[in-house]
Amino acid sequence: MHAQLTYFDGPRTTEQLAAADFGTEHRIKPAVSRVDGVHRVYVLRAHDGSEVVVVLADSEDTLLSAQKAIMATELLPDEDPALLTGPDRVELFPVMEVWEP
Repeated sequence: MHAQLTYFDGPRTTEQLAAADFGTEHRIKPAVSRVDGVHRVYVLRAHDGSEVVVVLADSEDTLLSAQKAIMATELLPDEDPALLTGPDRVELFPVMEVWEP
């Protein structure tokens, strides 16, 4: 299993967050849902709009396939590219251990 952490540094405005949420719901989720081997996606958002998206998948190749699927999407008519800043960094890790308290 592998994990991807995608960081969006803050602060981000209400308009930027709304644009990100719209794109996630209508473009990114459908693209990622078509990639086999993606298990879970966690979106963590702080009060200033900074965000970390954690994706758990079967392999590093699965994560790279999800990245390609997202990048292959076209912006929707209602999306303003000026409000859609890309991630500040993306990190991939092998999952070494999973435990539940």
